[in-house]
Amino acid sequence: METPALDVDPRIVGQRIRRMREARGVSLSELARRAGVGKATLSGLENGQRNPTLETLWAITAQLGVPIGAILDPPPEPRVMRGTAIEATLLEVFEDEHVTYELYRLYAPPGTSQSSPAHHAGVSEHLTIFSGTLEAGPVGEQKTAGPGDHLSWVSDVPHTYRSLGPDAVRATLLIRYPT
Repeated sequence: METPALDVDPRIVGQRIRRMREARGVSLSELARRAGVGKATLSGLENGQRNPTLETLWAITAQLGVPIGAILDPPPEPRVMRGTAIEATLLEVFEDEHVTYELYRLYAPPGTSQSSPAHHAGVSEHLTIFSGTLEAGPVGEQKTAGPGDHLSWVSDVPHTYRSLGPDAVRATLLIRYPT
């Protein structure tokens, strides 16, 4: 099954990725290798010829050491991003002196799962579940949470989300990026 693309302007996203990659002195080949994406895919993204997936953008921004919001336009209204199973609506970006936070509303249909690549060092995720049951966390260390529960983990390792049971999961996700 093909992962749905994001509703973003691929030219702007590509320009931002290229600018950040070049500012860090990283070659296209090296960033592609580190992010685990094909060189042709990254080249297509940078040239605005491909519409990126959520998973691809997270992998690239993790290797650039920036939150995903750094390459997306600030949304005039909530921006919906769809992964293989999770629908994430970016509600707000908060910046402190040394930390950036992204607040998302999450929706996961019953019985779905999604793997996410590692973010850059020190990034953490904080989930609060409002409905449904979710298993989430670092691969091999996932925990289960239901309505009213909270899960947190350092997400600089691959991690997963899996909706358990007959009900859709509705939750908030706060991602904390040290700067």
